[in-house]
Amino acid sequence: MDKLDTRILELLQSNGELTATEIADRVGLSKAPCWRRIQKLQQQGVIRRTVALLDAHALNVGTTVFVTLKTANHSEAWFAKFVRAVHDIPEVTEIHRMSGDVDYLIRIVVPDIDAYDAVYKRLIAAVDFLDVSASFALETIKSTTALPLHYLKLE
Repeated sequence: MDKLDTRILELLQSNGELTATEIADRVGLSKAPCWRRIQKLQQQGVIRRTVALLDAHALNVGTTVFVTLKTANHSEAWFAKFVRAVHDIPEVTEIHRMSGDVDYLIRIVVPDIDAYDAVYKRLIAAVDFLDVSASFALETIKSTTALPLHYLKLE
């Protein structure tokens, strides 16, 4: 990975709709070499996929809930059941296995508290937890999908 690859990634993170020609113009390459670099980044798994970012409020899921989960059961069977359960709940947009006092942190998007309650009931009906705690986001100060690229080890 070099500075051109980094610049290509910066551009794609800011606008995934850019064409290879537009990217090539901005990084100072011709289209074919730029396209090959993008393809290589995709094949290496650096670029996992290209998606559209949707507005949660426009889609009536503007309430974000962060849920912390604790479990007394850390078996593979419990974990597999948990993964199946949350996979089938579309309101669950992120799940992180944590260190410390909490086992899992889940991000859920819903229209309101009543909708969260329905998701909560589905979750606890599917899997046993020691503790479930929810916090509702009042305001989003920063939200980005862009990853920091300054840690890359360049050739």
